[in-house]
Amino acid sequence: MIEGGEDPKFIARRLLILASEDIGLANPNALLLANACFDAIHKIGWPEGRIILSETTVYLASSPKSNSAYLAVDGALETVRQTGNLPVPLHLRNAPTKLMKNLGYGAEYKYPHDFPGHFVEEQYLPPEMQGRPVWQPQDNPAENKLRDFLRQRWKNRF
Repeated sequence: MIEGGEDPKFIARRLLILASEDIGLANPNALLLANACFDAIHKIGWPEGRIILSETTVYLASSPKSNSAYLAVDGALETVRQTGNLPVPLHLRNAPTKLMKNLGYGAEYKYPHDFPGHFVEEQYLPPEMQGRPVWQPQDNPAENKLRDFLRQRWKNRF
């Protein structure tokens, strides 16, 4: 691409897409490095920018891959298309007026920071969404760590 005269900014944009779409949560630092590459290309320019592109390309090519976040957002969008605009559960709604308070907005809300570890089991999804996972971790060290953390917090929900 470089030898063919492709715009280095275009190459850097493609590396950003690779980092988020194909590497994703298997190595979250990949997106940080790709973004730093994109910024550096804007600052440094050519011909030195080829070194930055090369370093980033080698790092991304060597990273574990996962498209779990990509699949999660597509799945979430499909769920919204199927279910429509579901209402936010009452206990999560803000109650700035007396009428809203009387209707039960915000009633029995559990503020996570008032609980040990800043976490509390609470239902955040509408009833129609309960039991429908959005994100499915893939088998790699980074996502296994996230899976274990979520299972520890959410017990049987995850």
